[in-house]
Amino acid sequence: MKTCLLVCLFIAAAFPAGAETYTVRAPRDKSKPRQTPKAPVSQKVEVTGVIPRAVRGGNFLQMFNPKAPRKYGTSQEAITYDQNDPAKWKGIKFFEFRF
Repeated sequence: MKTCLLVCLFIAAAFPAGAETYTVRAPRDKSKPRQTPKAPVSQKVEVTGVIPRAVRGGNFLQMFNPKAPRKYGTSQEAITYDQNDPAKWKGIKFFEFRF
């Protein structure tokens, strides 16, 4: 008797009497949505370092030449220094991103 009562209550709760469902559809707009223009980039991110300079510079072997012309840059641009002892170099900048 209890199981029959529970089944009846479950069915009554699942399908309430007098409940009507309506589906509302929004009107379709046949025009294409407008694309908003992208925000202009204020500045281009500058990528420096040994590898980008070798790709951009043309003759990358001039980076190893100590008597190379000034347009190929100096070794000071490609080296990182130790913060505690600025006279010691710490490493080589392969890629450097400046923001």
